[in-house]
Amino acid sequence: MGLLLCHYRDFAITLNKNGSAVMHKPIVTFLSLAVCAALAGCTEQAATPLTPTKISVTEQAAAPVVEKNTLLKAFSGPYNGVPAFDQMQLADIKPAFDYAMAANLAEIDAITANPAAPDFDNTIAALERAGADLTQVFTYYGIWRSNKSSAEFRAIQGEMAPILSAFNSKITQNEALFNRVKAVYQSADLATLTPEQQRVTWLVYNNFARNGATLNEAGKARYAQINQTLAGLHTQFANNVLADEEKYVLYLTKEQLGGLSESLIAAAAGAAKERGKEGMYAITNSRSSMDPFLTYSTERALREQVWKTYYNRAGNGDEFDNNAIIKEILTLRDERVALLGYDNYAAWRLEDRMAKTPENAMGLMNKVWPAAIARVKEEVADMQALANQQGANITIEPWDYRFYAEQVRKAKYDLDSNEVKQYLQLDKLREAMFYVAGRLFNFNFTPVAEGKVPVFHEDVKVWEVTDKTSGAHIGLWYLDPYGRKGKRSGAWATTYRSYTAFDGEKTVLSSNNSNFVKAPEGQPTLVSWSDAETFFHEFGHALHFLSAKVAYPTSNSGVRDYTEFQSQLLERWLTTDEVISRFLVHAKTGEVMPKSLVEKINRSATFNQGFSTTEYLASAMMDMLYHTTDPALIDPAKFEQTELARLGMPKELVMRHRSTQFGHIFSGEGYSAGYYGYLWAEVLTSDAAEAFAKSPGGFYDQAMADKLVEHLFSVRNAIDPAQAYRLFRGQDADVGALMRDRGFPVTQ
Repeated sequence: MGLLLCHYRDFAITLNKNGSAVMHKPIVTFLSLAVCAALAGCTEQAATPLTPTKISVTEQAAAPVVEKNTLLKAFSGPYNGVPAFDQMQLADIKPAFDYAMAANLAEIDAITANPAAPDFDNTIAALERAGADLTQVFTYYGIWRSNKSSAEFRAIQGEMAPILSAFNSKITQNEALFNRVKAVYQSADLATLTPEQQRVTWLVYNNFARNGATLNEAGKARYAQINQTLAGLHTQFANNVLADEEKYVLYLTKEQLGGLSESLIAAAAGAAKERGKEGMYAITNSRSSMDPFLTYSTERALREQVWKTYYNRAGNGDEFDNNAIIKEILTLRDERVALLGYDNYAAWRLEDRMAKTPENAMGLMNKVWPAAIARVKEEVADMQALANQQGANITIEPWDYRFYAEQVRKAKYDLDSNEVKQYLQLDKLREAMFYVAGRLFNFNFTPVAEGKVPVFHEDVKVWEVTDKTSGAHIGLWYLDPYGRKGKRSGAWATTYRSYTAFDGEKTVLSSNNSNFVKAPEGQPTLVSWSDAETFFHEFGHALHFLSAKVAYPTSNSGVRDYTEFQSQLLERWLTTDEVISRFLVHAKTGEVMPKSLVEKINRSATFNQGFSTTEYLASAMMDMLYHTTDPALIDPAKFEQTELARLGMPKELVMRHRSTQFGHIFSGEGYSAGYYGYLWAEVLTSDAAEAFAKSPGGFYDQAMADKLVEHLFSVRNAIDPAQAYRLFRGQDADVGALMRDRGFPVTQ
């Protein structure tokens, strides 16, 4: 279970590149239960209500729960065991949680009852072992939550959220357990442990201390109550967004397809047929469908309709409106951190991040914001001039931005995105990623025969990852590339098993998930340049998982303003000559993308950076404002509008994630007061890319690649991220590299 990793550029909701979700065992399993629970919904299945405090593990063990429940059975089969995704049943969820929570509580009781003095092995390492059953249940639970949601599952999810939160609090507020952890942390023996063991001890202690372990009994009770309420609210927020995504579909006739490419028309026809509207064309309420429609459709009125439907998700004043939920979430978060003595939620959240304080995070964003909005003005002026020249007699509105930006791109750079798209075949891009992984990481990817590894949908394919030199097995990589009903928006990465070595080596089960619009049978799926970058981005997360060489589960946890760095960096290899010449080939002719087109792409690399930077920064700055402002002063329906006006937000575009659909920060707490982290990570990315570009072998320089893997991929969170980056680069990252990347003026 675990954290949510997302890329701001292509995720539509948040649990999402514009998001990426990552699931692995974090700090300790129990410390992340609230996050997972917050993503949860309800079922009609009859089941005994969960009462983990009353369950006897002995009684459970006497019943054939494990033997009958797929979610509890040990992974079996090849590759050190794999999940039985083909056998998972909704009816198993609550009994599995019932058993796993009881087992976890028994493990905690055994730790606290140990008469021996607390030490790393009998306390910290014992905690690292605890909750294995629960972690496995969450592996399956995450598939339902993200890849195959349904009304029945969302009912279960809603029921489970407060229960799991209450369970989480029972552990984080276990005074006897915290006292043992504190004893290890404060012991003189700490200095004798390995560097990873010392960091794991600090991470475990810090998470207890920051999550209510030091409060008095009344404080602990209120802290737990708040967490329980928040878990339900986070779930409700996410489900409201999903409801609006599923509810609104625009069906077009042939006469309304002006400007759309053949591949987009074919995909829309397939989406309509899937929904029982054969002969029509469906534009779904997802980013992967909305974005190309707004870019190419010549039907301005329909562009406006699609834009409003998408950006008004969960803000329509109906039963799925999230404004009141936002207010309640912010109020409860503020009260909770006040119990711990913090001035505001952001101060608590950033204390253990690279940024350290909200002021540092806002400081970085304020360095970039003026250049971004200034560039927007230039972009809008170019678009308005072109519209006037074409006799359009309009003023550029948000639903015009993508359309006229594409026209300007063609005029300025003679670059047609549809032309570029013909060279971006999904299967070829996948092979390109494998090539890069082979060159930099010495990984080899081999398709696993169909049926050998269970999958949860027929679209999911699996590859074995091995070391190219030794042939040693490293792990598996699952790919679920296409959008469908019940699958949340965006793109994300996750693990079904993370690498650890303290109790014997456990190999990696990694996964990438996207929402590409599937091409008709027999035709290649073509994607946009932005989608291709997203594909590489999420694969960077997978490589981060697969490269791990850490002993303990906690070392696989992430630091939010650092954890996107590795994946953002991998995007840079898409534009290397080696990838272009081998894999960017025309879907019909098979010819390699011509140098003239590559040159156009490179010349336009900073094109539309005003739009992309501003829509992201607006979301990141609003996130920080929401979490540094007294909630009593916030009316969510007005706060967004008022604060963006104060910042000078251009009227021609909106936040990438409007408040009512900003799942990164309101569907859970993975990115709350942390959405700025993408920008922080991009400073590292730009700086590291410059280092590769200046090295003798360029982006395939072996010495640089070895340093990258050793210092920035294999160590995960077993070392402080700032120290890890200095070991790789020899210095701290330079924000000037980011400004140069985006074509913005560099100021001192």
